[in-house]
Parts: sequence; C-alpha cells; structure tokens
Amino acid sequence: MSIDWYMDFVDTGYVPLKDELVCLYRFEPAAGISREEAAGRIASESSTGTWTTLYSLPPRMKDLQATAFEIEGSFVKIAYPVALWEEGNASQLLSGIAGNIFGMKALKHLRLIDVTLPQVYLQHFKGPHFGMDGIRDMMKVHGRPLTGAVPKPKVGFSAEEHAAIGFETWMGGFDFVKDDENLTSTSFNRFEERVSSLAKKRDQAEQRTGERKSAFINITADTYTMEKRASLLAEYGWNYAMIDVVVAGTSAVSTLRDYCSDLGLAIHAHRAMHAAFDRDPKHGISMQFLAKLMRLIGVSQIHTGTAVGKLIGSKKEVRLLADVLRNSLTKPSGNILLEQDWGSLKSAFPVSSGGLHPGLVPDVLDIYGQDLVLLVSGGIHGHPDGTRAGAEATLQAIEAWKEGISLPEKAAGSKELARALEKWGSYQPK
Repeated sequence: MSIDWYMDFVDTGYVPLKDELVCLYRFEPAAGISREEAAGRIASESSTGTWTTLYSLPPRMKDLQATAFEIEGSFVKIAYPVALWEEGNASQLLSGIAGNIFGMKALKHLRLIDVTLPQVYLQHFKGPHFGMDGIRDMMKVHGRPLTGAVPKPKVGFSAEEHAAIGFETWMGGFDFVKDDENLTSTSFNRFEERVSSLAKKRDQAEQRTGERKSAFINITADTYTMEKRASLLAEYGWNYAMIDVVVAGTSAVSTLRDYCSDLGLAIHAHRAMHAAFDRDPKHGISMQFLAKLMRLIGVSQIHTGTAVGKLIGSKKEVRLLADVLRNSLTKPSGNILLEQDWGSLKSAFPVSSGGLHPGLVPDVLDIYGQDLVLLVSGGIHGHPDGTRAGAEATLQAIEAWKEGISLPEKAAGSKELARALEKWGSYQPK
C-alpha cells in the first residue's frame, strides 16, 4: 500500500490551462529523493497535498491539485488551478507558492524564480496608480530620466540639515530628494519636522527654478502609522510616499497602495532586505519575482540595481527587471523569466541607485535607456564643488549620453562635469 502520494502531483504530459498560474522553480533534492519525487512534493505542499494518503477525498479535490509538468535538470514548472487563490490577495499567493515548501526536508535548495499570472487572476489587482506616463506628466519631465538623491550620510542629519541639502539638490536640477531605507522618524530627525522643512525648501526651489520638485519621504512603520504619515504628506502638498516594501510586507503595501492613491500619492518602493531572499542563486525568491509582485500590488517604482555601482546585479538581470516593470508584455528568457501579459495594468519605473556618480551615468543609461528614476547621491554630494555642482554634473552627463558624445567631450564645455571626472573618472565602487 502506498503511504504517500507525491507522485500523483507529477504529470510530464500535462498541458497547463489558460487560466492556471505557472511557477518556475530551481530545486535540488535532498539525499535519497529523486527529482520527480521532489517536484511532486513541491506541487503537493503548495496546493492540496499532505505527507500521507488520506482516508477519503471528494472527487472534485483532484481538480485543485497543482501539477509538476516540466522537469529539466534543476528546474521545474508547476501549474496551479486559479481556484486555489483568493481574488486580489497577493499575500495568500505567497503563502502557497513561497510558503511551507521552503522548509521541506526533502529539498536541499529551492528558489522561486518567476510566475506567469493569467488574466483571470490579474483582473482582481489594480497595479500602479499612475504608470510611467502619469508620473512624467505629474512631474512635467519628459525626454530624460527622472533624477533624485539621498542626503549623505543616509542618517545623522537633523530635519533642517536634511532639507538644506535637499534644496541644493533641487537647485542643481534634480527632481527628487530621497530618504534612505533606515531613516523614518528618529530622535534627531522626526518625520513631521522633515516633511515640514522639506516642503518649505521645495516651494523655494520651485519658485526659483520654475520646475516641479518632489521627495521620496519614508513612511515605513506599522500600517496605521503609515496611513497617518501618508495623510501628512498630502497635507503638505507632496505627491509621493516612500515605503521599504520588503520589510513592510505585501499586506501593508497592498493597503497603502489604495490609501495613497486616494490621496494622490505615488509609491516609491525601496527594496531593503531583498538580498536576504534573492542573493543566493540556489535558494530563496528572485528579484524579478519581487519586482513583479510589487507591480501587481501597485507601487509606482522600485529599486532594481545598477550593474555598475556598489550593489550586486548583472547587466542582464537589470535589463530583465526593467522589462518586468515597464513592458505591457514580458517576454520569456530561458530559466530566468516567464512570459507575462500585463493586460491593462500600468507600468512602473525601475530605479537605479547605489554607488553612482556622473562618470557612470552613460553606462547606466546604456543598460536602461531613459525610462528610469536615476538616483545619484554620494556622487553629487562628494563633488569637489558641492551638491549643486554634483547635480549639474550628473545632468550634463545625461545630456552627453543623449547627444551621443563622450563625457570628456562634454566636459570640455561643462566645468561641473569636468571636475567630477577629475575626481571619479569611471571608477566603479566595490
């Protein structure tokens, strides 16, 4: 008599239905477990199975089983009936496809790489409120990347000091001033004071430049506090809120998406803690899936790396992440990305940040194109002539890329860029 029923969840001849979710996993069985059994265990534990055969089951239960239908080397694709998933509940989806399966003794390693979400599932989500075009219209910025900077060091400034550096950033031509991930409401820089101080400097910068200026101010906290902070941002005329989306969690971000949308606020998603899930190529959850999840639940933009700065991530990975966020149809790419038709869900901006300076700007734009939010922080504040000159140098580097000329050529008539290149050249931080 069979004790377990894992192989009932494997059918290599199965063809997924149009309305099924398809997950791509990378897996390594533990010693003594075959690849087929390991795949069956993943499909079983993430859907209707358990560790042993049961006394009786309603016949309809068969229709709810997940099916491992393609096993190639260390990769398996599993199809899930859409009825397994509550409408519009991304947290419940994670409980299944990224839940108990990561703790199974039968698996040495497991990595959720990507998921194809059918239209019947997508239709219950709102996605980003604005889309890239809406953000560009809101900021009145077209034909170039949106630009921003974090006052550095990332924590330590008072609210007034923070705002003063923000003013110089705006006056240098940048669009945004940004909090970093671990600045919320500290004893030396309270949230309310920072919101007020930045708003005063924003108004001055807008009056002097005639340009729209904004900020990504970090509201991350418990959900109720985030709602209060978002409301305060709206009172002061801000059009963005920043959330550390991985640490805050899928449920909180889903709630804040609607709350912020009602206030006219876009969401800047910082991905702090993402590497705890996605850095090990053999285990965890991929960044491309995290990016897809955040577009699904409705952030306006999320950090995706630089490939040439201080943080991990290859050029190929960065381009794929940008595709996931920007395109209406994501094309499959080997065992890295599955096809995704986003239907009517709007696009989101990729955000490039981490160890950038003017000398690296053309490299970043070669990877992304101009539809991104470009954050250059230490690389403007460390400019020999100060923050304002650093921002100007960055915009001159963007102009050089658009004009199709080298940075040294542009620097011949742009003293701010020339000074930046004297200091950094094309140095890539380690």
